[in-house]
Amino acid sequence: MSPSPSDPAPTPGTGTRIAVVGNPENRRTTLFADAVRAAGRPAPRVLAWRDVLRGRYAFEPGEFVRIDSPGEDAEVDRLLRGTDDPTRVEGTALWYRRFTAAVREVTDAALRAGAVPSVTAEEVAVTFDKRRCHARLTAAGVPVPPALTGPVGGWQELRDRLRAARISRAFVKPAHGSSASGVVALSLAGPGRVKATTSVETAPDGRLYNSLRVRHYGTEREVAALVDALAPDGLHVERWLPKAVLGGRATDLRVVTVAGRATHAVVRTSRHPMTNLHLGGARGDLGVVRAAVRAAGGDFADVLDAAERAAACFPGTLCVGVDVLPSTGWRRFTVGEVNAFGDLLPRLTGLPGSGAEGLDTYAAQVAAVPAATRPLKHEEHHHDTTG
Repeated sequence: MSPSPSDPAPTPGTGTRIAVVGNPENRRTTLFADAVRAAGRPAPRVLAWRDVLRGRYAFEPGEFVRIDSPGEDAEVDRLLRGTDDPTRVEGTALWYRRFTAAVREVTDAALRAGAVPSVTAEEVAVTFDKRRCHARLTAAGVPVPPALTGPVGGWQELRDRLRAARISRAFVKPAHGSSASGVVALSLAGPGRVKATTSVETAPDGRLYNSLRVRHYGTEREVAALVDALAPDGLHVERWLPKAVLGGRATDLRVVTVAGRATHAVVRTSRHPMTNLHLGGARGDLGVVRAAVRAAGGDFADVLDAAERAAACFPGTLCVGVDVLPSTGWRRFTVGEVNAFGDLLPRLTGLPGSGAEGLDTYAAQVAAVPAATRPLKHEEHHHDTTG
């Protein structure tokens, strides 16, 4: 019997069957499935997003349903963004509307069947809107970079508002982007003097493409065209905080939390403002970072605390990846991003004392399944996800 709207979803037990809504060819999905089998559980049912988006899916009572990334599937990208080219940057607003609507339908269906989803639709909608996520973290007292509020219509408005706010260096981010797609590190040095660092390649026809090469735009005409092309999908603009440096490279950390607890951390370093590993960033030495924090009179526990405070804003989500930005003096730690699908850290085992020692991020989530999801009220999945 399916739960009524006022009934809590069942809590999965150790014998719970697991299903994954994901891409069977996506590394996240395959690594999670491997972890399920390695734990001695039956292989999970994998429900491909390409089928789910067409309504071809069903859940079983008591089943734990992992909602995974819909990425790395051209057919899914076409269904969500309406483009045949997955490298295109534009179209994120349409992708967001369709994806959050799909997550809402899937989580509602899971609850009606008596299954337990790994996320709530409302929390997915917030994590995939950088403006809403920043506002939620701010309201909870989580340290985040100062940001502009309200919509930004294009380059001229952005330039004027940054100058009025006395912000000379900013990160301009597509509101619904991920993996640094479309992110611009912007410096305003004076009238007509501007520099933008980004992985966006602008084609002769003005279309924007995501590339794996970080490039620089140095004229106002180029930067204006870039920002004006990004603006229709929505922008989140925040102050560019100077990061701590290791070996001449900008440094931050991706901290993964499972069931609200910081379990894994990786150091990311780069010669560029964006530290994403797929853009040339490199893994750093966590021991060196711990030593740098201690030498500055700080406490590495503050890094984990910042991540856990951010994760606490999303109590219905089993796992999030939190980007923590250390200040230049290694004494302050700011949350830059919260990622609903931020657990792709292959071969990284859990932090000492985390309860995930010897486990990678996926094994830690599988181990947490019996008590992962607090009883969720069905109506929590009916919050507005279009804002």
